[in-house]
This record gives sequence, structure tokens and C-alpha cells, in this order.
Amino acid sequence: MPLHPQAADALEKAAAMGFPSATDVTPEEARANARISRSAIGAEVEPVGSVEDSSFPGPAGEVPIRIYRPDEDEGHPLVMLFHGGGWVIGDLDAEDTTARGTCSRVNAVVVSVDYRLAPEIRFPGAVEDCYAATKWAVDNSDSLGIDGSRVATTGTSAGGNLSGAVSMMARDLGGPHISHQVLFCPVIDFDFDRKSYIECAEGYGLTREAMILYWNQYTGTGEDRSNPYAALIRASDLSGLPDATIIAAQYDPLVDEAVAYGDALKAAGVDTLSVVYDGMTHGFNNRTGIIDAAKEAMDQSAQRILRSFGDV
Repeated sequence: MPLHPQAADALEKAAAMGFPSATDVTPEEARANARISRSAIGAEVEPVGSVEDSSFPGPAGEVPIRIYRPDEDEGHPLVMLFHGGGWVIGDLDAEDTTARGTCSRVNAVVVSVDYRLAPEIRFPGAVEDCYAATKWAVDNSDSLGIDGSRVATTGTSAGGNLSGAVSMMARDLGGPHISHQVLFCPVIDFDFDRKSYIECAEGYGLTREAMILYWNQYTGTGEDRSNPYAALIRASDLSGLPDATIIAAQYDPLVDEAVAYGDALKAAGVDTLSVVYDGMTHGFNNRTGIIDAAKEAMDQSAQRILRSFGDV
């Protein structure tokens, strides 16, 4: 299928802003440009019951979080959200759309985590923050008013990577129990010679050069790169992981590795839905109200989470 007109329009609007590639600026400049671009392009802002900024004591100090609640009732399930941005870019505003959409669709409390960014803090800083946030939320389920037995993780791109990594870490460390993991357009591996990396190297938003840079800034080129909490598909054992939903995009350098990870999870006996959205580009799911397929992807992932919780 050719590039969808709505995806093409979003790409044109982003290109019209004239920002240089992340490979041509400092991390600080890339972060500032991303904030401006996100604000200018916009997305649907779905109403939720309340939104509260807070923090929790992380492995290396206080970590900012944002808590989305569907209403004032207690006993809602918990969804942990980790934003995208190549582990280098992003903040609590980066996936406000996804947080709100998940909160309303799943009727869950969503905790978004402002984890430490690379290159200032390299691997495993981000995944340690995200795992610690998940454990903290479950350990404090009474004060947060949530049901700590119904927990899911979600995220886009590097956030999808962290969603999978936290799920793997929770399995390896004996908890907390996670029922479902959602990975939107996830980073899975560092094989930059996969077919989709070559065919979608540039012209579709996320570029091959940018991903090479992000991996270098996050893990460097040493042994950390092959750690399964960074390169999920390199894990020797994928059994016993939570049910998974993998949403990928046709015109995304990462699509082949996302499909490969879905296949690997299925082979390991993990209940996995892996879907490639035709005509879409990287991170399309964050454009509800602009790209129709974003709503479909959000609805699909929410139904999968609810099924894992036993609510449908």
C-alpha cells in the first residue's frame, strides 16, 4: 500500500518546520526541537478524570511521573507508560495523547515516567527507572488507589522497547506481575541492515542515521548493546513473558524487527498479537484526531489489555 495521505500530510507538516536532523544537533537542541514540533503538529486531547504531576524515589534520585485517573473511584487497574524518543528525547508531554487515550479506553490509572535520558545517563539508567517506577506503583497500590494485581506496560518506539524490557525484568526478578505489554513501533534490535532499515532509511520521519545515533548514545558500541534489556530479541529465553500486543507501521525502519520479535514471542508460547498498519509511519499511534489509524491502533491495544485483565 502507498503512504497514506494522512501520514504523508503529517510528514509534510513536520518537514515544513525546517528543523535539522537529530544527527546534526546536540541532544539538548534535539529535545527542544521535538517539543516545538510536537506542539505545532498537535493531536487530539482526550478528557480524563484528573492529571497530577508527582515523583517517586528512583534508583538515583527523584523521578518525575504524571498520573492520569479516569475518575475518583479506587481499584482501577494500572498501566505504566514509557515515552519514546530514542532514549534521548522526550518528557512527560511526549505521549500525553497516548496516556489519555489509554486511561479512557482501559478505565485505568496511567502512570507516565520521565526516566533519565541518554547520553547523559546511558543504559541501563532508563530501564532501571522504568522498572523501579512500576515496582513503586504496585508497592504503593493502596495509597494510589489502584489494583496492583492488574498491571500493563505500554510505550512507543524507545518507550515500546522499555515496555518490553520492564516486562522481561519483572519476569526475571520475580515481579511485579505484569499482565500485558504493548509495544507501539518498538525498537527491538540494532541490526541496521534489515530490509526495512534500508528501504525506509530516510523520507519517512524516523531515519536509519538517527537510530544509529540513538543506539550509540544509549548503549555505546560495547557489550551493553547486546544486553536483552536493550536488544529484546537477543534474549535467550522469551518464555513466561506477559501477553503482548505489537503495533508496527509499514513505512518504519523498525517494522521488520517488530515483526521478528512478535514471531519470536509466539514461538516462545507468549500470547501475542502483531499487526502492521499499512500506509503508516513511525509513531502514527500518537496522532489520534489527525490520523484515523491511530484511533484504531489505540482501540485495538486497549481491548488486548482489557482481555488480559479479564475485563472483556
